[in-house]
Amino acid sequence: MATTGAPGTPDTSGAPDTPAGAPAAAPAPAERLPLRERKKLRTRQALIDTALELFTERGFDGATLDELCDAVEVSKRTFFRNFASKEDVAMAPTQDLWAAFLDDLETREPGTPGAAGGPGGPGGPGGPGGETVLEMLQASVFAALERMTDEGWTRRVRLSRRLAAETPSMDAHGLHFCDRTARAAAETLRHRLRVEDPRDDLRLRLALDFLVAACHYAMDTWVSLPGDPGRNAFAAELGTAFAAIPGALTLQATPATTAH
Repeated sequence: MATTGAPGTPDTSGAPDTPAGAPAAAPAPAERLPLRERKKLRTRQALIDTALELFTERGFDGATLDELCDAVEVSKRTFFRNFASKEDVAMAPTQDLWAAFLDDLETREPGTPGAAGGPGGPGGPGGPGGETVLEMLQASVFAALERMTDEGWTRRVRLSRRLAAETPSMDAHGLHFCDRTARAAAETLRHRLRVEDPRDDLRLRLALDFLVAACHYAMDTWVSLPGDPGRNAFAAELGTAFAAIPGALTLQATPATTAH
């Protein structure tokens, strides 16, 4: 996951609808929106694309917010209707993925196997009778990835992740966003699942921590791949990372042999 402020989403009323500190909803598919909202989405996307290009070319601190707004021909007021900060706009591609994850988690039917081929699919660890919380979370990640249909999304993510690796303020923003998103996901699970044992709350958070760690590893691996890897390559890395979680919990601490 990768803010100090609410993640950006188009403002439809002249003031942000998202409560402060809450992860923003994923942008709706443009074809479902009226013309006015489609224009706002295009402005939001232009801000993201231009910001990533400017920050990649000049460095994150080498391009000012005024220069970004001038390049897109929008006011700073318009910028702040969409994003809370430079860090927010630069990390929007991954934040949109996690917003879609939260949306899916809100509506996913608990206790049923996930899609075929996914972690909770037929023959998976959840078995034919249902799924574990971790499998439910993994299925929501795959569903969120399926919603990232814009052809430029994968390139934006790679640019964003590379910038974050060399920009401390983006890294801090990402950690803050990650924590808020995990808390929001945990709250969703508490409302939607039967949690009777007090220890189950801890287990929910641990499942989320496992998921986040696996997603971070998968994204870092995917970003480092040569060429122009697409969503399918990212999905494959996610599958590899998710499949490694059970083995990580039972990995033996075998001492290394000492060379003589």
